[in-house]
Amino acid sequence: MDRTAGNTVRSTVAWIATLWVVYIFIWYLQYKFLGHPGSVDLFTTLTDWLGFHGHEKAMRIGTGSCELLCAIILLTPGLQGLGGLGAITLMTGAIFFHLVSPLGIDPYNDGGILFKQACSVWTCGLVIAVLRRDQLAALAHRVGLLRPHMV
Repeated sequence: MDRTAGNTVRSTVAWIATLWVVYIFIWYLQYKFLGHPGSVDLFTTLTDWLGFHGHEKAMRIGTGSCELLCAIILLTPGLQGLGGLGAITLMTGAIFFHLVSPLGIDPYNDGGILFKQACSVWTCGLVIAVLRRDQLAALAHRVGLLRPHMV
Protein backbone atom coordinates (compact mmCIF):
# COMPACT_ATOMS: atom_id res chain seq x y z
CA MET A 1 0.00 0.00 0.00
CA ASP A 2 1.43 3.37 -0.93
CA ARG A 3 1.81 6.23 1.53
CA THR A 4 -1.23 8.17 0.24
CA ALA A 5 -3.51 5.14 0.49
CA GLY A 6 -2.22 4.44 4.01
CA ASN A 7 -2.94 8.01 5.07
CA THR A 8 -6.44 7.75 3.62
CA VAL A 9 -7.12 4.51 5.51
CA ARG A 10 -5.78 5.97 8.78
CA SER A 11 -7.83 9.12 8.33
CA THR A 12 -10.99 7.15 7.52
CA VAL A 13 -10.55 4.88 10.57
CA ALA A 14 -9.89 7.91 12.79
CA TRP A 15 -13.06 9.61 11.54
CA ILE A 16 -15.18 6.48 12.01
CA ALA A 17 -13.90 6.14 15.59
CA THR A 18 -14.48 9.86 16.13
CA LEU A 19 -18.07 9.69 14.91
CA TRP A 20 -18.80 6.77 17.27
CA VAL A 21 -17.39 8.62 20.29
CA VAL A 22 -19.21 11.84 19.39
CA TYR A 23 -22.46 9.93 18.87
CA ILE A 24 -22.23 8.27 22.30
CA PHE A 25 -21.27 11.50 24.08
CA ILE A 26 -24.02 13.54 22.41
CA TRP A 27 -26.66 10.82 22.81
CA TYR A 28 -26.23 10.62 26.58
CA LEU A 29 -26.28 14.40 27.04
CA GLN A 30 -30.08 14.37 26.96
CA TYR A 31 -30.12 12.15 30.04
CA LYS A 32 -27.47 14.11 31.91
CA PHE A 33 -28.61 17.64 31.04
CA LEU A 34 -32.35 17.04 31.36
CA GLY A 35 -32.12 15.11 34.63
CA HIS A 36 -33.49 11.76 33.48
CA PRO A 37 -34.34 9.67 36.59
CA GLY A 38 -31.90 6.91 35.59
CA SER A 39 -29.06 9.41 35.22
CA VAL A 40 -29.96 11.15 38.48
CA ASP A 41 -30.00 7.78 40.26
CA LEU A 42 -26.64 6.78 38.77
CA PHE A 43 -24.92 10.02 39.77
CA THR A 44 -26.61 10.00 43.19
CA THR A 45 -25.16 6.53 43.77
CA LEU A 46 -21.71 7.82 42.77
CA THR A 47 -21.77 11.05 44.76
CA ASP A 48 -23.13 9.29 47.86
CA TRP A 49 -20.44 6.60 47.55
CA LEU A 50 -17.78 9.33 47.19
CA GLY A 51 -19.14 11.15 50.24
CA PHE A 52 -20.45 14.14 48.26
CA HIS A 53 -24.08 13.79 49.34
CA GLY A 54 -26.40 16.24 47.58
CA HIS A 55 -23.99 17.04 44.75
CA GLU A 56 -25.40 14.67 42.13
CA LYS A 57 -26.47 17.49 39.81
CA ALA A 58 -23.04 19.13 39.78
CA MET A 59 -21.33 15.84 38.92
CA ARG A 60 -23.95 14.92 36.31
CA ILE A 61 -23.89 18.31 34.56
CA GLY A 62 -20.10 18.56 34.94
CA THR A 63 -19.57 15.15 33.36
CA GLY A 64 -21.96 15.98 30.52
CA SER A 65 -20.22 19.31 29.94
CA CYS A 66 -16.83 17.58 29.71
CA GLU A 67 -18.27 15.08 27.22
CA LEU A 68 -19.76 17.90 25.14
CA LEU A 69 -16.42 19.74 25.11
CA CYS A 70 -14.63 16.53 24.13
CA ALA A 71 -17.11 15.95 21.28
CA ILE A 72 -16.49 19.48 19.97
CA ILE A 73 -12.71 18.97 20.16
CA LEU A 74 -13.01 15.63 18.34
CA LEU A 75 -14.91 17.30 15.50
CA THR A 76 -12.15 19.90 15.13
CA PRO A 77 -9.80 18.27 12.58
CA GLY A 78 -6.56 19.68 13.98
CA LEU A 79 -7.46 18.61 17.51
CA GLN A 80 -8.78 15.09 16.98
CA GLY A 81 -5.83 13.51 18.79
CA LEU A 82 -6.47 15.71 21.82
CA GLY A 83 -10.13 14.69 21.71
CA GLY A 84 -9.05 11.05 21.66
CA LEU A 85 -7.04 11.63 24.83
CA GLY A 86 -10.07 13.36 26.36
CA ALA A 87 -12.28 10.37 25.53
CA ILE A 88 -9.74 8.02 27.11
CA THR A 89 -9.63 10.17 30.24
CA LEU A 90 -13.40 10.44 30.61
CA MET A 91 -14.02 6.77 29.96
CA THR A 92 -11.22 5.69 32.29
CA GLY A 93 -13.22 7.41 35.02
CA ALA A 94 -16.47 5.80 33.90
CA ILE A 95 -14.94 2.33 33.69
CA PHE A 96 -13.26 2.78 37.08
CA PHE A 97 -16.52 3.76 38.77
CA HIS A 98 -18.38 0.86 37.17
CA LEU A 99 -15.75 -1.56 38.46
CA VAL A 100 -15.19 -0.29 42.01
CA SER A 101 -18.33 1.56 43.11
CA PRO A 102 -21.79 0.23 43.98
CA LEU A 103 -22.85 0.98 40.36
CA GLY A 104 -21.40 -2.26 39.11
CA ILE A 105 -21.07 -3.24 35.50
CA ASP A 106 -24.82 -3.55 34.94
CA PRO A 107 -26.59 -0.76 36.87
CA TYR A 108 -29.71 -0.84 34.69
CA ASN A 109 -30.02 -4.65 34.41
CA ASP A 110 -29.74 -4.42 30.63
CA GLY A 111 -26.69 -6.59 30.10
CA GLY A 112 -24.20 -3.84 30.92
CA ILE A 113 -24.80 -1.71 27.83
CA LEU A 114 -23.49 1.46 29.50
CA PHE A 115 -20.29 -0.29 30.61
CA LYS A 116 -19.77 -1.88 27.18
CA GLN A 117 -20.24 1.49 25.49
CA ALA A 118 -17.74 3.08 27.89
CA CYS A 119 -15.22 0.38 26.94
CA SER A 120 -15.88 0.90 23.22
CA VAL A 121 -15.48 4.68 23.55
CA TRP A 122 -12.22 4.16 25.51
CA THR A 123 -10.95 1.89 22.74
CA CYS A 124 -11.95 4.35 20.01
CA GLY A 125 -10.25 7.17 21.94
CA LEU A 126 -7.05 5.11 21.97
CA VAL A 127 -7.35 4.41 18.23
CA ILE A 128 -7.86 8.12 17.53
CA ALA A 129 -4.89 9.15 19.71
CA VAL A 130 -2.60 6.59 18.05
CA LEU A 131 -3.70 7.46 14.52
CA ARG A 132 -3.39 11.18 15.25
CA ARG A 133 -0.11 10.90 17.21
CA ASP A 134 1.69 13.25 14.81
CA GLN A 135 -1.00 15.83 15.54
CA LEU A 136 -0.49 15.30 19.30
CA ALA A 137 3.29 15.68 18.94
CA ALA A 138 2.86 18.91 16.96
CA LEU A 139 0.44 20.25 19.56
CA ALA A 140 2.81 19.32 22.40
CA HIS A 141 5.62 21.08 20.54
CA ARG A 142 3.49 24.22 20.04
CA VAL A 143 2.69 24.50 23.74
CA GLY A 144 6.30 23.83 24.73
CA LEU A 145 5.97 20.27 26.02
CA LEU A 146 8.40 18.95 23.39
CA ARG A 147 11.60 20.42 22.08
CA PRO A 148 12.09 20.38 18.28
CA HIS A 149 14.56 17.47 18.38
CA MET A 150 11.99 15.35 20.28
CA VAL A 151 9.36 15.43 17.50
